Amino acid sequence: MSERRAALVRRIRLWLVVFIVCLVLSGLTAFPLVHELRWTQGLLRSTPLGDWFPGLTGWIDRVREGLDATDAKYPFVLYGTDWLAFAHLVIAVAFYGPYRDPVRNIWVIEFGMIACAGIIPLALICGPVRGIPLWWSVIDMSFGVFGVIPLYVVRRKIKELEALTAGDGRPLPGPRSARPAGSW
Repeated sequence: MSERRAALVRRIRLWLVVFIVCLVLSGLTAFPLVHELRWTQGLLRSTPLGDWFPGLTGWIDRVREGLDATDAKYPFVLYGTDWLAFAHLVIAVAFYGPYRDPVRNIWVIEFGMIACAGIIPLALICGPVRGIPLWWSVIDMSFGVFGVIPLYVVRRKIKELEALTAGDGRPLPGPRSARPAGSW
């Protein structure tokens, strides 16, 4: 593999690792919501942050009250956030495909970009329906905006890698290139 191709693959993989780690962390934080909100509320009340961001403090108080009541009386409702967490973890696993063979699995990157774009209408439509403050919906939308950035970079690098691969006629390294032509 040429030095340029190897460097592109390394950069693609680095960006993908960062993206996967962020997805996993985002998913893992959806499991302990009740405890996270208690911690966040304590942080806001014991530091100047609460005074600096009174809207955030009021919102965290309200969300914690709702989660505590739900957890006490209807804990099964929180099972929905467990599935949200699980979905993040499963989606993160899907990005192993482009990590392994970026050109062949570019569709996963494009799927991720579409999903990031879909966050914006979801937040704009469902946020008001569920009584979410606009500023919080903007925070939610930022996940789509910031999520699409590494995916866009990766897609551009994959296209560059594809052009290099097409230019020299050599397949990318990996399991697929080890198989004879025409085999499954």
